Amino acid sequence: MRRKVIRMILPDFLIDHPDGEVRLNGHRIGLHEVADRYWGGYSPEMLREEFPTLPLALIHKLIAFCLENQDEVAAYLSAYGAESARQESRTKPSAAAERIRRRLMSRASAIRSTCL
Repeated sequence: MRRKVIRMILPDFLIDHPDGEVRLNGHRIGLHEVADRYWGGYSPEMLREEFPTLPLALIHKLIAFCLENQDEVAAYLSAYGAESARQESRTKPSAAAERIRRRLMSRASAIRSTCL
């Protein structure tokens, strides 16, 4: 998924993946995944539980990077979210996926009506 380029000087623990996503070096975990959760209220320990392959020390380094580069990281996250939304809006679910979705919605509605 090619992203709009937001220029940041990345430390050695972050890489600019060829698809345009900033990821933790040696992991398939994106900067957006950790930063969104951190700014959403996750503590470093909660992040460690969410991403068990990341050492706590690396999580602390990533948080420090986000805090020291708030404007650039916020711009990257905004561009990432906008591009993801744009690409998602361009994809049309298959007919089978739509049928399954309608069935699930119907079942959820039936369950809600019996609970009232």
